[in-house]
Amino acid sequence: MIRTGKKFSKPEMSRVINGDVVLAEAEAAPEKVRLDILMKEIYKSYNRSTLQKFIESGFVTVNGELATKPNFKVERGVKIDLKVPEVMKNADLRPEVIYEDDNVLVVNKPAGLLSEAKGEYCPEKTLADYGLVAHRLDRDTSGVMILAKNEETQKFLKKQFQDRKVHKTYYAVVSGQPKLNEARIDLPMIRDLKRPTTFRVDANGKEAETFYKVLKTDGQHSLLELRPVSGRTHQLRVHMKYLGHPIVGDAVYGGEKAERLYLHAGSLEITLPGGVRKVFVVDRPAEFDQWFDVKE
Repeated sequence: MIRTGKKFSKPEMSRVINGDVVLAEAEAAPEKVRLDILMKEIYKSYNRSTLQKFIESGFVTVNGELATKPNFKVERGVKIDLKVPEVMKNADLRPEVIYEDDNVLVVNKPAGLLSEAKGEYCPEKTLADYGLVAHRLDRDTSGVMILAKNEETQKFLKKQFQDRKVHKTYYAVVSGQPKLNEARIDLPMIRDLKRPTTFRVDANGKEAETFYKVLKTDGQHSLLELRPVSGRTHQLRVHMKYLGHPIVGDAVYGGEKAERLYLHAGSLEITLPGGVRKVFVVDRPAEFDQWFDVKE
């Protein structure tokens, strides 16, 4: 006897295998989506980048379990809780007010305080909590900054920075001793595509000009006065690194390890609303000079 094929005990299953019948959707695996994408549908007031930061920072639970990866796949309908802490980082860092009138607030920014938040969520206080930001200092740079109290003044101040009508003086402790006691640095800069948050010297970059003067040196380190003509991001840090004298404490640009970045904005000359030209000065921190205290 010749057998033509095995018979199925369940005729309906044979019809499924042959493709005559499609399984009901209820029997298919439930759809899963990325956690950050699902959260964007639920928390519409935040952008996806901010929600990813929330997840990575440990502010999100899924069905009561902590979720720290934005690409974590979840089913629709799961219970998602977002709890952003009210306690702010660096709450004890406060700028010292050195001048105030109806339009501006001039402060001494401590090292470690952000000038302005990046993105729509920031888990710490910034200078923008005290006034409208017209210019910036890097987080780890201390010194004089001017804030506006109204939008008209903010525009007025910003234009002066854009037109290079503001004069600034910085102090920095650098490694080694420059060959010249005074010099002009004219080195164009460009964003480093390998590290997009940093910059480097490049002939195809935007022009950047800095004057420096050696105030103190012991051969191993030098205290410099720096006067930038242009205002490129990280300009002083990039220029000093290129010269082979990185700023002490500058982990990004190869500086020696230290308890802080040894860069301080010492003075700011600017015109206030009404036409009055003012110079605001903040003494450099004592630790800048203590590097050169020599015992006789």
